[in-house]
Amino acid sequence: MNIVCSTCYATNRIPEGKAHNHAKCGKCKNPVYSAKPVELKSNTFYPFIERNNLPVIVDFWADWCSPCQNMAPIFSKVAQSSPTLLFAKVNTEQVQQLSANKNIRSLPTLVFFYQGEEVNRVSGGLNEAQMKQWIMQCVQKTT
Repeated sequence: MNIVCSTCYATNRIPEGKAHNHAKCGKCKNPVYSAKPVELKSNTFYPFIERNNLPVIVDFWADWCSPCQNMAPIFSKVAQSSPTLLFAKVNTEQVQQLSANKNIRSLPTLVFFYQGEEVNRVSGGLNEAQMKQWIMQCVQKTT
């Protein structure tokens, strides 16, 4: 399995049978997996979603968006309880071109990527139960 380091964004191959959430990066020696959402920028977005073999859920958000602010702790909580998924955040104000390329029209927008491809998206604030249900539906589409 390949997993992109949450610190330096280097791609690491995890041997079969070894847990990805305990692996260290071969480049920076930090843990490759983070239970916290990873902040992505224009230069790290595509490598992170395309090189990871685990599904990646991306929260497109902005500082001025109150539904985004309300959903942020829920997104973090779900990330910490989902070790087989990767979570990332994209500040749409900082990477406007990326947001336009991904056709982000409302905030917050969650996008579920698997092997670099968009599987599904949902816009608007979600509570914890709604988010978990949406994620479960996305995971079922990938199996």
